[in-house]
Amino acid sequence: MSKQRLEGKVAIITGAASGIGEAAARIFAAHGALVVIADIQDELGASVVASIGPDKCKYKHCDVRSEKEVEKLVGFAIKAYGRLDIMFSNAGISEKLTSTILDVDFDVLDNVIAVNVRGVAATIKHAGRAMVASGTRGSIICTASIAATRGGHGAAVYAASKHAVVGLVRSAAAELGRHGIRANCVSPGSVATPIVQKLTEMSQSQAEEFSEGTMVLKGGGPLKASDIGEAALFLASDESAFVTGQNLIVDGGVTAVGAIPPVPAAQVKSNGAF
Repeated sequence: MSKQRLEGKVAIITGAASGIGEAAARIFAAHGALVVIADIQDELGASVVASIGPDKCKYKHCDVRSEKEVEKLVGFAIKAYGRLDIMFSNAGISEKLTSTILDVDFDVLDNVIAVNVRGVAATIKHAGRAMVASGTRGSIICTASIAATRGGHGAAVYAASKHAVVGLVRSAAAELGRHGIRANCVSPGSVATPIVQKLTEMSQSQAEEFSEGTMVLKGGGPLKASDIGEAALFLASDESAFVTGQNLIVDGGVTAVGAIPPVPAAQVKSNGAF
C-alpha cells in the first residue's frame, strides 16, 4: 500500500473548516493531495489552511445552498490546481434533535433540505461536469449518515435528507460510471463533532462517551472524525477503483447489529435461559 495514496490528486472538501471535513482535509493532504477547503466559517477555514500549510491547501468560501457558489468553487479549484479528481461533499446540518414529525418547522425543513440535498446535488453536478469535460476518472464522495439506513437515528427531516443523499449518489453512480467516475457515500455513526456537541448540548467528552456507549465494537474508544476521514480516503484513492454506488457505514456495528450488544451465550446459560 502506497504511503502517499492521493499523490498528484486535487480534492475539494465542503464543510471542511471543522469536524469530519477538517479531519479529511488533514488526511488527504498528508497523503499527497492538494485540497480546497470549502466552508462558510471563514476564520476557521483560514486557520485550517494555516495549520496544514498553504502549499498543500487553499480556502474558498462556499455556501452549498447556492448552485452558483458551488460552480465557482469547482472553477476555483481547477484554476488553482489545474484539475479536479475528488469531490468530498461533506457539508451538512440538522434540525434540533428534539424535533418530531408532529412539530416540523417547515422553514427549518427547507434549510436542511437546501444544505443536505440541494447542496449535495450541486456538488455532484458541477464536480461531475468538470470531471467529464477533462476525462478525469474521478471520485465523488458524499457524507450520508446511519440515519439514512433506518428511522430513529436522527430527527425526521435530517433522516429524510440523508436518505435522499444515498439516492442521489446511487443515481450518480449509475449515470457517471460510463465516464469512469465513481460515486459513493460514507455514513458515520455518532461522532463528537462541534455540530453534534451544539445540537446535543454535550461537551466533547460527554459526546465521546455517548458515541462509545452506542457501539457494538468495543475497545477502540469513541468513533472519531478521523475514522470517517480514513474511510473517505479509501473511497478517494485508487484502492477503491471498482467501488461505486456504495454506502460505506462506519458506526462500530450499530446499524448491522443494534446499539445494544447481544448478551454473551455464556451469560445466557448461566442465567438458566437455555
